[in-house]
Amino acid sequence: MSVSFSDLEHGVRLIRFSGQSATQSFSRTFLPQIAKAIDDGLANPKVRALVLTGEGKFFSAGADIHAFAQSIEDGDAPELIRDLTGVLHPLLVRMRQSPTICVAALNGACAGGGLGLALACDVRIGTTTAKMAASYAGMGLSPDGGTTWLLPRLVGVQVARRFFFENEVWSAERSLELGAIDVLVDEETLLEAATEAAIKWSQWGNHTKEATKHLLDVQSVQDFETHLKHERTLIEAAGTTKAFKEGVKAFLEKRPPNFE
Repeated sequence: MSVSFSDLEHGVRLIRFSGQSATQSFSRTFLPQIAKAIDDGLANPKVRALVLTGEGKFFSAGADIHAFAQSIEDGDAPELIRDLTGVLHPLLVRMRQSPTICVAALNGACAGGGLGLALACDVRIGTTTAKMAASYAGMGLSPDGGTTWLLPRLVGVQVARRFFFENEVWSAERSLELGAIDVLVDEETLLEAATEAAIKWSQWGNHTKEATKHLLDVQSVQDFETHLKHERTLIEAAGTTKAFKEGVKAFLEKRPPNFE
């Protein structure tokens, strides 16, 4: 099992998960490696966007079922679940709060916590072999990985409710139709398309990206008046940034802004 990365053009970093029983499943050793690779990218000021992808038929299958079976036999299943969620949950929060754009390049199936990782990204580019599944109900578990918070925001509450209670598996085409995947491409062009999206989405100033992500995440839990006050606070802060000065100058000079 391994997590590798390579730095591409325009501040894009590609992170690839591979080799965990061919499913990129989360274990006590593999999940911290994934988290460290993502955190290193989020903390690097030269990295403007992360492209996350798996290998073979899976983006990530979520938790390692064999490890679950062993933990049941050993009597420490709650401890294993606590260890995994203790790594995954803070990671998902950091991804949502960071100005770094996160792109999921779905080379194959994502399930369980792997689905949560994909949904926590800002945009999902998939191949026609991509699939989405929760799989919690069939395992006798309740949903996790932020899936019950993230998925309804993309597809609506009732569609998400049916997804979980009917233990559905969505094809790439169905995921695209419902809005859980943004773009479908051929397998050969997946990383190219994901990189293009990463460059396009990450071209703006850091405050713009961070504030936009934050406002979109909180809008459903704020009344309109409160949300307007929130917007006002953030746009006033934006008015003090170098990006704002550059944006105005570029507009007047009739050229694209450069927010490097």
